[in-house]
Amino acid sequence: MFSPTAAWRRRITIHACRFVQCSGSGAYPPWVSSAGDTSIVLGEEMTSTQSSGDRLTWVVRFAGDSGDGIQLQGQQFTLASALGGNDVATLPDFPAEIRAPAGTRYGVSAFQLQFGGERVTSPGDAPDVLIAFNPAALVVNLKGLAPGALVLVDESAFTEQRLKRADLDTNPLDDGSVSDFQLVRSDITGLTEAAVKPFGLGSKDSGRCKNFWALGLMLWMFDQSRDPTVRWIERRFAEGALRAANLAALQAGHAYGETAELSRVLLQHPTPAAPLERAEYRTITGAEGVALGLIAAGELADTQVMFCSYPITPASSILHHLADLEDAGVSTFQAEDEIAAICAAIGASYAGKLGVTSSSGPGIALKTEALGLAVAAELPLLVVNSQRAGPSTGMPTKTEQSDLYQAVYGRNGDTPIPVLSTRSPGDCFETTVEAVRIALRHMTPVLLLTDGYIANASELWAIPDVDGYAPIANTRPTAQTPAGSVFRRDPATEGRLWASPGDERFVYRVGGIEKDLHTGNISYDAENHQAMTDMRSHKLASVADFIGDQVLEQGVPGGLVVVGWGSTYGTIHQAVLESVRAGLRVAQVHIRHLHPLPKNLGALLAQFETVLVPELNTGQLSTLLRDKLLVPVQQLNKVTGQPFTVQEVRAAIARHARARLEEVR
Repeated sequence: MFSPTAAWRRRITIHACRFVQCSGSGAYPPWVSSAGDTSIVLGEEMTSTQSSGDRLTWVVRFAGDSGDGIQLQGQQFTLASALGGNDVATLPDFPAEIRAPAGTRYGVSAFQLQFGGERVTSPGDAPDVLIAFNPAALVVNLKGLAPGALVLVDESAFTEQRLKRADLDTNPLDDGSVSDFQLVRSDITGLTEAAVKPFGLGSKDSGRCKNFWALGLMLWMFDQSRDPTVRWIERRFAEGALRAANLAALQAGHAYGETAELSRVLLQHPTPAAPLERAEYRTITGAEGVALGLIAAGELADTQVMFCSYPITPASSILHHLADLEDAGVSTFQAEDEIAAICAAIGASYAGKLGVTSSSGPGIALKTEALGLAVAAELPLLVVNSQRAGPSTGMPTKTEQSDLYQAVYGRNGDTPIPVLSTRSPGDCFETTVEAVRIALRHMTPVLLLTDGYIANASELWAIPDVDGYAPIANTRPTAQTPAGSVFRRDPATEGRLWASPGDERFVYRVGGIEKDLHTGNISYDAENHQAMTDMRSHKLASVADFIGDQVLEQGVPGGLVVVGWGSTYGTIHQAVLESVRAGLRVAQVHIRHLHPLPKNLGALLAQFETVLVPELNTGQLSTLLRDKLLVPVQQLNKVTGQPFTVQEVRAAIARHARARLEEVR
């Protein structure tokens, strides 16, 4: 029976959220410990989604310079909302430079989240509240605001010099730019400096506390607890002036909301708890989901994991999360370049560990030849691609789904590799476990596609009972396995024996030169090469025998079906849900296994009149569906570095769907 290590238990419960008592067993998973500083709270019955007439969900966007602590501010508000019982979905949005020029438009860092008392699957289309720390942050984000949105600005930042840095000839606070919104001018910097003055900080350090001042105000506005942020500050800063100043700024911002004579605009909006199923919840990013999935997969397979990587945005955070988890069965190696990283991972798999490497599009391109080596050697390997906007260096911190062609087709020779994609931060855990299962069952490299949005965004995740997962089988020889060739393959999977060096029963040659089908010795025989190519093709095809049928996420056959993959899931889900409620005949399919596709996918799509494929590229899944299934599709493409909005997908649905002829349930 699988038994998670102490390190696994510790890591999985960090930042654990609310134990929501709605429906279900009500028991903690046996491997989850409630000890320590994990802030696990037992919640009351949470079935109501109404709160004195207030709306159920809100969208808030924090924006400022990349040195203003915007991402931290957003993360802390997210944690407070989650611990308050709200469902959450976030969208961090920051420049590629470590510290972009202050006050410039391209240096704006932002963090958007949607939270509230119903199921939330996207970070929201248009913010209801914008907190802008400078002119650039205001003008960059104005066009995306909801009608009548509340705009809170740091008025002291709108100086002539800062207006020039933002390429502004006039002050947007006075020229009518914000006339369609509720504008609140506050001297956030001045109020922060006054709050922290007793602690003797310099002007620069005092100003850096303004993110906590604004956070305190937002926590008041939405009736969220300050306690999680207080605990974080106390853990992050040693006793002294910095800790005291940040705590004081947080409390001052909260008090400002309570006492300011601005009640006409600054109203408090208590947010109801979301009707979530009973489970142990925590917030999780996609990078954390991959890291925890690797730990779980290693335990399920009774195999040590070797993670070899070279830093690249947005994939580096997986390495960061795994670096301190050696006691959980994961070793990490930061290589000198991308080629060294994948070759080291292949070496780890050859030696008997599960080799894993990660990168983004440019780095995956460098790893391509070594990927062919892993296919030729028939070794298990997991390659995680956190996609970003390209080509070349492109826009490193902006999201895109433009590496599907690369994953499916982008290697020399006939080099088939299974490809999976994750749909959300929480799904990264499940899909990583599935990818490892395929790699070990079929003795093959597997490509796992995530993207910059999923890697950095966070959502509520119900911590699974991993004891309920089936163990991951592998093809290691046992003491009873007779000596002979390691290239005796399982006819159902084409997986060969995974023999490690040092076992004198299984001495074999391995490399990138074509080998004999049966012995593994070097072979240039034409018929053998045909047989090897056919075997590799059959190995890929056999993966489809072990994956479940593709299902409808919502809706019924007939009319329009919206087919997506990867991070478009949440937006498509909400768009389809709203369209069904509006009386349109529409359904949703979301594909995890992209190569090979599920066996029933063609028959499923044939039940619909129209297939619409929204994706953050110029039509790569559309091409794949036409190629593999001969399915005619309608495309909806976007390559701005930003996710789809719900309204963009809804508009496309409205163009292609017709009113339903019968009730869709």
